[in-house]
Amino acid sequence: MKDIELPRKVLVGDNAIDSVRDVIRELGLTGNPLVIADSNTAEIAGNRVKSDLDSEIYISENSIDQNIQRATELIKGKNIRYVVGVGGGTVIDLTKICAYKSGIPFLSVPTAASHDGITSPQVSLKGKEPISIRVHSALGIIADTKIIRRAPPRLTAAGCADAISNYTAVLDWKIAHEETGEYYGDYAASLSMMSAQIVMYNAEKIRNQVEILVEALISSGVAMGIAGSSRPCSGAEHQFSHALDMICPKPALHGEQCGVGSIMIAYLHDADWEKVKKALKTAGAPTNSKELKIDDEYIIKALMMANKVRDRYTILRGGLSREKAIELAKSTGVIE
Repeated sequence: MKDIELPRKVLVGDNAIDSVRDVIRELGLTGNPLVIADSNTAEIAGNRVKSDLDSEIYISENSIDQNIQRATELIKGKNIRYVVGVGGGTVIDLTKICAYKSGIPFLSVPTAASHDGITSPQVSLKGKEPISIRVHSALGIIADTKIIRRAPPRLTAAGCADAISNYTAVLDWKIAHEETGEYYGDYAASLSMMSAQIVMYNAEKIRNQVEILVEALISSGVAMGIAGSSRPCSGAEHQFSHALDMICPKPALHGEQCGVGSIMIAYLHDADWEKVKKALKTAGAPTNSKELKIDDEYIIKALMMANKVRDRYTILRGGLSREKAIELAKSTGVIE
C-alpha cells in the first residue's frame, strides 16, 4: 500500500505572490501563521508575506539543528497553525521539518528554482552521514516567476541540473526493479523522465522562461509524492553528490553535483551521456571537476564510496575500484 501525498494548490507565474492571502483562504487555513525565511529571502519576499498575513517571522541564521529546535519552540509557544517557507532549498527544507514535527501544514514560496525540494515530500540533511527524511508535501506552492527570474543564474542552472539528473535516477530505479523486484511505478517514472527531457530540450530558453524549470521541478516533486519515495528523482548520481558533501571541505551546490554525477552514471548505463553533458553546458551548469571547483581526488573518492552512502540499489551497487573510478571520470571528461 502506498501513501500518495500531493499539493492541493499550485500557483506559478509572474506576481503569484500577490495571491498569498487568496490561496490561504482557498485552502481553508486559519489561525496564527509563521513565515520562515533567511535574512536574504526575508528581504526578497519573506517580509512581504509576513505583512500580507500579519504573521510572525522566523529568520534562519544558525545550524539546521538549532533552527529546527528554535523554530519548533516558536511554533509551540505562539500556537502557530501553519507555516510558510519563503526561500531556497535550505529554508524550505527547514519549513518542511518544522511543519512535520509540529503536525501542521505548510506552504512553499520558493525564491529560486535551485532543486526539486520546493515541492517534494522529502528532506535531505547534510552532515557526516546524509539523512533523507520523508515528510509531508506542501499543502500549497506559490512560485512567483518574477521573483525566481531574478535569482542568481547559478541557482537556476543548478535547478536545471537537478531536473536533468532525473534521467539517470529513473534508469537506476528500473534496473533495481528488474534485478531485485523493487517496486517501480510507471507513472511516477514517466513523469520524472519527462521533467528531465523537457529541461534538456529547453535548456537554452530557461534563463528567460524560468517557468519551464519551475514546472519541471514541481513535477519531479509530484513524481516522488506518487511513488511514495525519492526513487524517481534520486539514484546513483545523488549518492555521488551526497558522498561529495561528506568528504569535500567546500562542496558545490546539490544540483550541480547531481548533474555532473548524472554524466558519469549515464555513461555506466550505456545511455546518452553526451546529451546530458551538452544540456548541462547549455544551461550553464558545471560538467567537470574544475567547474565544480572540487579537486579531482574528491571526485574519485566520491565515486568509490557512493554505493555505501545509502541503502539503495543502483548501477553502482558493486562499488567501483579506484582504477575504474578514474577511468569513468576521465572517459566522460569530468576529470582530465
